[in-house]
Amino acid sequence: MKPSTSQRQTQTRPAAEAPAGIVTGTRVLTLDGEMPVEFLTPGDRVITRDSGMAVLRDIRVRKVAVAAVAIAAGSLGHTRPDEDMILPAAQKVLVRDWRAEALFGAKQAMVPVARLADGQFVREIGERELTLCELVFDSAHVVYAGGMELDAPVPETATA
Repeated sequence: MKPSTSQRQTQTRPAAEAPAGIVTGTRVLTLDGEMPVEFLTPGDRVITRDSGMAVLRDIRVRKVAVAAVAIAAGSLGHTRPDEDMILPAAQKVLVRDWRAEALFGAKQAMVPVARLADGQFVREIGERELTLCELVFDSAHVVYAGGMELDAPVPETATA
């Protein structure tokens, strides 16, 4: 007798193709104070963890259906994030507290937010249609957004 197994259809994307970005409405720290990511324009000076300040070269906005993660306010440390927020599962966040040591064996780690899912305070919420803003700088940076430290990598150039 053959064992009965259910077949699950999954679509796996390589990590490089998984959409990441900052969801519209999320406040980003700039030299002019916090402002919603969708209000940023090229030339704005964004506060970064790694270099103090970086000039925004471009902002790419796209609406995509993507695996998403909901993070409860304060669940990753005091005011981290500063309010409930949603991020694409592939968005990398900087973890630099006891979680980095316990989960990744390092003092700090840049990891996709989905790796922090605990089912209660950081929850995978399935596919959602999100409007994502990709911040483009001359080099990769860690930006402050929604009270979190988020990766802003140098984007891959589009190919025809």
